[in-house]
Amino acid sequence: MTSQRTRNRLVQRLRDVGIQSEAVLSVIAITPRHLFVDEALAHRAYEDTALPIGNNQTISQPYTVARMTEVLLAAGPLNRVLEIGTGSGYQTAVLSPLVKQLYSVERIEPLHLRALERLQRLGYDNVRLSLSDGTWGWPEYGPYDGILAAAAPEEVPESLLAQLADGGRLVLPVGGAEQKLVLITRHGDHFSRKSLEPVRFVPFLPGVQR
Repeated sequence: MTSQRTRNRLVQRLRDVGIQSEAVLSVIAITPRHLFVDEALAHRAYEDTALPIGNNQTISQPYTVARMTEVLLAAGPLNRVLEIGTGSGYQTAVLSPLVKQLYSVERIEPLHLRALERLQRLGYDNVRLSLSDGTWGWPEYGPYDGILAAAAPEEVPESLLAQLADGGRLVLPVGGAEQKLVLITRHGDHFSRKSLEPVRFVPFLPGVQR
């Protein structure tokens, strides 16, 4: 269930449901999603579904990972990218080959430590991880050409807008009971906003959980 043929079936399904970026699809085809879930769930790793990863969190549905990555990269290559919510590290692993430098923050310490070990072991060497409150992003390495968040705030945090470079793109879910995937693009001191599609993510919470 972890063979290349199984991965290729997932890629074909993503094509069928509208993912168009061949660069994104090619990375998903070679990314070992089964290594980002518990061994007991490895046989389901290449289904197009979210799966539990512990600490009341999930590894995102492959379609959602592909869609958010495709939207983030739609305007061209990105040098410096910030990810809010490392989680299992799967979205990180998909982004890593597609950007020059990736910074990722996670607020839940056990997830952060597992992702750190996993990504280092798999050789993702352009990724820097931090255990911290994603509410504030990671100002030390900003501004960022792209920011992607895997948790839904009720409103877009001003701190993330402030860390977006001119021309940069922010992709994140926004809302409470009803959430929409949103693309925000910075134009100097102005920000354009485009709602894309309904999504369902865990809420964007403050504080570090140890």
